[in-house]
Amino acid sequence: MRRIVFLLGITAGSLAAQSVSGSGGAVASTRELWRDGHNYVLRSAEQLPESLYSFKPTPAVRSFAEQFGHVAGSEYMFCAPVLGEPPRAEDAVERAARSKVALVQALKDSGAYCERAYALTDAAAAATMSLFGGNGTKLYYLTMNATHDWEHYGNLVTYLRLKGLTPPSSQR
Repeated sequence: MRRIVFLLGITAGSLAAQSVSGSGGAVASTRELWRDGHNYVLRSAEQLPESLYSFKPTPAVRSFAEQFGHVAGSEYMFCAPVLGEPPRAEDAVERAARSKVALVQALKDSGAYCERAYALTDAAAAATMSLFGGNGTKLYYLTMNATHDWEHYGNLVTYLRLKGLTPPSSQR
Protein backbone atom coordinates (compact mmCIF):
# COMPACT_ATOMS: atom_id res chain seq x y z
CA MET A 1 0.00 0.00 0.00
CA ARG A 2 2.80 2.43 0.87
CA ARG A 3 4.45 1.71 -2.47
CA ILE A 4 1.22 2.54 -4.34
CA VAL A 5 0.78 5.82 -2.42
CA PHE A 6 4.44 6.69 -3.06
CA LEU A 7 4.11 5.99 -6.81
CA LEU A 8 0.87 7.97 -7.02
CA GLY A 9 2.59 10.88 -5.31
CA ILE A 10 5.48 10.80 -7.75
CA THR A 11 3.12 10.57 -10.73
CA ALA A 12 0.97 13.44 -9.48
CA GLY A 13 4.03 15.57 -8.85
CA SER A 14 5.38 14.83 -12.30
CA LEU A 15 2.07 15.68 -13.97
CA ALA A 16 1.78 18.88 -11.94
CA ALA A 17 5.26 19.91 -12.97
CA GLN A 18 4.46 19.19 -16.59
CA SER A 19 1.27 21.23 -16.51
CA VAL A 20 3.07 24.18 -14.93
CA SER A 21 5.75 24.24 -17.61
CA GLY A 22 3.21 23.88 -20.38
CA SER A 23 5.33 21.57 -22.52
CA GLY A 24 5.89 18.67 -20.17
CA GLY A 25 8.99 16.82 -19.17
CA ALA A 26 11.61 17.20 -16.51
CA VAL A 27 13.90 19.56 -18.43
CA ALA A 28 10.99 21.80 -19.41
CA SER A 29 9.87 22.06 -15.79
CA THR A 30 13.41 22.73 -14.60
CA ARG A 31 13.85 25.33 -17.35
CA GLU A 32 10.80 27.23 -16.11
CA LEU A 33 12.10 27.14 -12.54
CA TRP A 34 15.49 28.44 -13.72
CA ARG A 35 13.95 31.13 -15.95
CA ASP A 36 11.93 32.51 -13.05
CA GLY A 37 14.97 32.77 -10.77
CA HIS A 38 17.26 34.08 -13.49
CA ASN A 39 14.73 36.69 -14.57
CA TYR A 40 14.24 37.93 -11.00
CA VAL A 41 18.00 38.36 -10.65
CA LEU A 42 18.12 40.14 -14.03
CA ARG A 43 15.21 42.42 -13.14
CA SER A 44 16.90 43.23 -9.83
CA ALA A 45 20.04 44.25 -11.73
CA GLU A 46 18.05 46.33 -14.21
CA GLN A 47 15.93 48.11 -11.59
CA LEU A 48 18.64 48.81 -9.01
CA PRO A 49 20.20 52.27 -9.24
CA GLU A 50 23.88 52.00 -10.12
CA SER A 51 24.68 54.06 -7.02
CA LEU A 52 23.67 51.01 -4.92
CA TYR A 53 25.71 48.43 -6.84
CA SER A 54 28.56 48.64 -4.31
CA PHE A 55 26.26 48.16 -1.28
CA LYS A 56 27.10 45.29 1.09
CA PRO A 57 25.01 44.62 4.22
CA THR A 58 28.24 43.62 5.99
CA PRO A 59 31.88 43.62 4.86
CA ALA A 60 31.94 39.79 4.83
CA VAL A 61 29.40 39.35 2.00
CA ARG A 62 29.22 40.18 -1.70
CA SER A 63 27.97 43.54 -2.92
CA PHE A 64 24.98 43.78 -5.26
CA ALA A 65 27.44 44.00 -8.19
CA GLU A 66 29.36 40.96 -6.98
CA GLN A 67 26.11 39.00 -6.56
CA PHE A 68 25.06 39.79 -10.14
CA GLY A 69 28.50 38.88 -11.48
CA HIS A 70 28.56 35.68 -9.43
CA VAL A 71 25.20 34.53 -10.79
CA ALA A 72 26.21 35.22 -14.39
CA GLY A 73 29.57 33.48 -13.96
CA SER A 74 28.02 30.50 -12.22
CA GLU A 75 25.48 30.05 -14.98
CA TYR A 76 28.32 29.65 -17.48
CA MET A 77 30.07 27.28 -15.06
CA PHE A 78 26.99 25.02 -14.81
CA CYS A 79 25.70 25.22 -18.38
CA ALA A 80 28.99 24.81 -20.29
CA PRO A 81 29.66 21.21 -19.20
CA VAL A 82 25.99 20.32 -19.74
CA LEU A 83 26.56 21.45 -23.33
CA GLY A 84 29.81 19.46 -23.51
CA GLU A 85 31.92 22.62 -23.50
CA PRO A 86 34.77 23.49 -21.12
CA PRO A 87 33.48 25.13 -17.94
CA ARG A 88 34.34 28.76 -17.42
CA ALA A 89 35.77 30.09 -14.17
CA GLU A 90 32.93 30.76 -11.74
CA ASP A 91 34.32 34.17 -10.78
CA ALA A 92 35.26 35.33 -14.30
CA VAL A 93 32.28 37.68 -14.68
CA GLU A 94 32.42 38.82 -11.06
CA ARG A 95 36.07 39.90 -11.55
CA ALA A 96 35.58 41.50 -14.97
CA ALA A 97 32.22 43.28 -14.98
CA ARG A 98 31.72 46.14 -12.52
CA SER A 99 29.25 48.63 -14.01
CA LYS A 100 25.49 48.26 -14.16
CA VAL A 101 25.56 48.19 -17.96
CA ALA A 102 28.21 45.44 -18.02
CA LEU A 103 26.52 43.33 -15.34
CA VAL A 104 23.04 43.56 -16.87
CA GLN A 105 24.56 42.52 -20.21
CA ALA A 106 26.49 39.68 -18.54
CA LEU A 107 23.25 38.35 -17.04
CA LYS A 108 21.48 38.59 -20.40
CA ASP A 109 24.38 36.79 -22.09
CA SER A 110 24.59 34.02 -19.47
CA GLY A 111 20.83 33.57 -19.72
CA ALA A 112 20.98 33.20 -23.49
CA TYR A 113 23.86 30.75 -23.12
CA CYS A 114 21.99 28.63 -20.58
CA GLU A 115 18.84 28.59 -22.72
CA ARG A 116 20.82 26.27 -25.01
CA ALA A 117 21.48 23.88 -22.12
CA TYR A 118 17.85 23.93 -21.01
CA ALA A 119 16.81 23.02 -24.58
CA LEU A 120 18.05 19.43 -24.08
CA THR A 121 15.57 16.62 -24.34
CA ASP A 122 14.83 14.61 -21.21
CA ALA A 123 16.72 11.69 -22.76
CA ALA A 124 19.83 13.80 -23.38
CA ALA A 125 19.57 15.30 -19.88
CA ALA A 126 19.68 11.81 -18.39
CA ALA A 127 23.32 11.44 -19.50
CA THR A 128 25.90 11.44 -16.72
CA MET A 129 28.63 14.05 -16.47
CA SER A 130 31.26 15.15 -13.97
CA LEU A 131 31.37 18.47 -12.15
CA PHE A 132 32.89 19.51 -8.82
CA GLY A 133 34.64 16.15 -8.57
CA GLY A 134 31.36 14.24 -8.62
CA ASN A 135 29.06 12.64 -11.14
CA GLY A 136 25.43 13.38 -11.82
CA THR A 137 22.99 13.66 -14.67
CA LYS A 138 22.87 16.76 -16.80
CA LEU A 139 19.39 17.33 -15.38
CA TYR A 140 20.85 17.28 -11.87
CA TYR A 141 23.31 20.04 -12.77
CA LEU A 142 20.63 22.06 -14.56
CA THR A 143 18.53 21.79 -11.41
CA MET A 144 21.52 22.81 -9.32
CA ASN A 145 21.96 25.87 -11.54
CA ALA A 146 18.31 26.83 -11.05
CA THR A 147 18.46 26.43 -7.27
CA HIS A 148 21.73 28.37 -7.16
CA ASP A 149 20.07 31.31 -8.95
CA TRP A 150 17.22 31.20 -6.45
CA GLU A 151 19.68 31.04 -3.55
CA HIS A 152 21.31 34.27 -4.68
CA TYR A 153 18.00 35.89 -5.50
CA GLY A 154 17.13 35.27 -1.84
CA ASN A 155 20.27 37.22 -0.89
CA LEU A 156 19.25 40.02 -3.24
CA VAL A 157 15.76 40.18 -1.73
CA THR A 158 17.31 40.85 1.67
CA TYR A 159 19.66 43.48 0.24
CA LEU A 160 16.80 45.20 -1.60
CA ARG A 161 14.61 45.23 1.51
CA LEU A 162 17.46 46.69 3.57
CA LYS A 163 17.60 49.56 1.07
CA GLY A 164 13.82 50.06 1.20
CA LEU A 165 13.26 48.62 -2.28
CA THR A 166 10.66 46.11 -3.41
CA PRO A 167 12.08 42.92 -4.96
CA PRO A 168 10.80 42.01 -8.43
CA SER A 169 8.96 38.94 -7.10
CA SER A 170 6.87 41.21 -4.85
CA GLN A 171 6.02 43.78 -7.55
CA ARG A 172 3.05 41.94 -9.00
